[in-house]
Amino acid sequence: MPPGSALPPQKELSASYGVTLATLRQALRQLENDGLLSQQPGRGTFVAEPRAAYRLDSLRGFAEDLRAQGQTVSTQILGQGVRKPPASVTALLGDAPQMFRLERLRLVAGRPAVHQLSWVRDPGLSGTDLSGTSLYAALADRGIVVHRASESIRPGALDEFTGRLLSQTAGTPVFLSERITYGLDDTPLVLDRATILGTAMEIRTERALTGLSLQWISR
Repeated sequence: MPPGSALPPQKELSASYGVTLATLRQALRQLENDGLLSQQPGRGTFVAEPRAAYRLDSLRGFAEDLRAQGQTVSTQILGQGVRKPPASVTALLGDAPQMFRLERLRLVAGRPAVHQLSWVRDPGLSGTDLSGTSLYAALADRGIVVHRASESIRPGALDEFTGRLLSQTAGTPVFLSERITYGLDDTPLVLDRATILGTAMEIRTERALTGLSLQWISR
């Protein structure tokens, strides 16, 4: 069944497979946990849209990550230019009279999936076409080498403004990402704040004794 298709009513399914409603509901919960189904109270059960994976174990741009997985990614530039940064940005990137501000909408398989707002200490990117070029690649072209990044991700809900951009209703589950990227001398270069649709993306990483280290922080 294609994504978005509605499954038959539960009573019909239980009769078709010769199982009790309790067994059927357990199976539906498992399929939903596996990301194959979406159960919507008052509406029914639907075949889920495939989710792209947002990986935490690589230092690449968002679009590069997804293209490496075979996903079709496009970018809409919502705004770019040199601006005076707000205090919440200078607190993380350091004081500067002007920075480059870049606002993008990421579409995965033609569907809006991520709203991304970036602040860059180097204001010289204002004339660069970033619709098909990653921000990291554009910095490299200017001789700026990216060394490492620190990222925090927390759950949240869409506000009305971002909901309109992502074609979703306010309150839809999202991931809120904040990433600071550093240069070779550990100077903070880029601040990325992204709203990632929880219905379109999942977070995935690999663990190894000598590999990625994760910290669990209670709030």
